[in-house]
Amino acid sequence: MYKIITLSTAVMLLLIGCSSEKGVTYKSNMFQSVNEQDAVLLQDGKNKNYCVRCGMDLVKYYKTSHSATHDGKVYQYCSIHCLEDNLGDGVELKNPKVVDVESLQFIDATKAYYVVGSSKSATMSRISKYAFKSEEMAKKFQSQHGGEVMDFYKALDIAKKDFKHYK
Repeated sequence: MYKIITLSTAVMLLLIGCSSEKGVTYKSNMFQSVNEQDAVLLQDGKNKNYCVRCGMDLVKYYKTSHSATHDGKVYQYCSIHCLEDNLGDGVELKNPKVVDVESLQFIDATKAYYVVGSSKSATMSRISKYAFKSEEMAKKFQSQHGGEVMDFYKALDIAKKDFKHYK
């Protein structure tokens, strides 16, 4: 009986610890994560904290977040992969934005400097893609974590190939 109570308590504590309730500050070692108060969520509604394509938590994967407008409504994605995947369904997305890793603010994705293939973890891909407003900051990040500096369109092409062999 003691073992059952101990095991039940351990499982309950584990489940509580894995909860993603609103207001939780992520105490994660994940590079992509930020504290909830530092995240800018551009969507409206009860599911505004989640990627419209895959449902992943946008605060947890904030530093790889992208957004775009479709039919006058702003949508937010956890990664360039989910943004690209939505384009694959024939959706016309306008005004693509990405989170600048340094300022944590959304910037024009077409003017961003992406570091692709760094040692930092990727989101929805095996190949990481992080964006910066300035080329100088992208090169500094590259010198510390590797990867290749490129523009949005080259990073998008790589994202298109991420899961090509699965389709």
